[in-house]
Amino acid sequence: MSLQLRTLSFDANDPLRLANFWADALGWEIREGASGSIQLLPTDGTRFSITFLPADLAQKQDKNRLHLDLTTTSKDDQTGSVERLVALGGRHIDIGQRSDEPHVVLADPEGNEFCVIEPENAFLAGCDRLGSITCDGTRKVGYFWSEALGWPLVWDENEETAIRAPDGRGPFITWGPPVTPKREKNRLHLEFALSPGDDASVEIDRLVALGAKHGDAGQDVGDNVAMLDPDGNEFYVLISG
Repeated sequence: MSLQLRTLSFDANDPLRLANFWADALGWEIREGASGSIQLLPTDGTRFSITFLPADLAQKQDKNRLHLDLTTTSKDDQTGSVERLVALGGRHIDIGQRSDEPHVVLADPEGNEFCVIEPENAFLAGCDRLGSITCDGTRKVGYFWSEALGWPLVWDENEETAIRAPDGRGPFITWGPPVTPKREKNRLHLEFALSPGDDASVEIDRLVALGAKHGDAGQDVGDNVAMLDPDGNEFYVLISG
């Protein structure tokens, strides 16, 4: 048994504005979703969508535990991407990166951090525009998600881990220190569907045995179950819808 990654969800004060920004950043297509949500559908080899959910968010306190790394094909592509995304409402931010770092750190219009990666980056070579879902996290949470998804570990050094789909397509998901203290609900979270024929209660028990915990029952949506990974990050198991 294993889960299937269905969507990466952003909580957003203005879902349409944020969706338009990320549609340009990734080259994906916009589709209106349910209950005011906006969905981005991939136009490349990515197998999951991105969903922007309406939320009444307070001012952001901390750096997100999860951010996206965008690949580039040349220095001109990197420079042009940064200029275009700043013109669309992004901004340069300082999260402690060195001045000589080859990647560029930006925030989207609602302050969510992301990186525009240099074309020489060997780790993300061969990835589509969305190179990585990059997470602050412990080594154990990388092992947890490798088991939960059935994705192999492709990196496991110096307390950093990374997984990728077994066929080597789509973005990496990576974890590494330092782990940002968690004082509020994550603005970004992952949502997973059951594999065909799986029993929901058995799958939930399997995740708990691997180290997950049940989340706040008040955050359940219909039959969809809110859970926490071993580092306390929210995720959902989509049982209906």
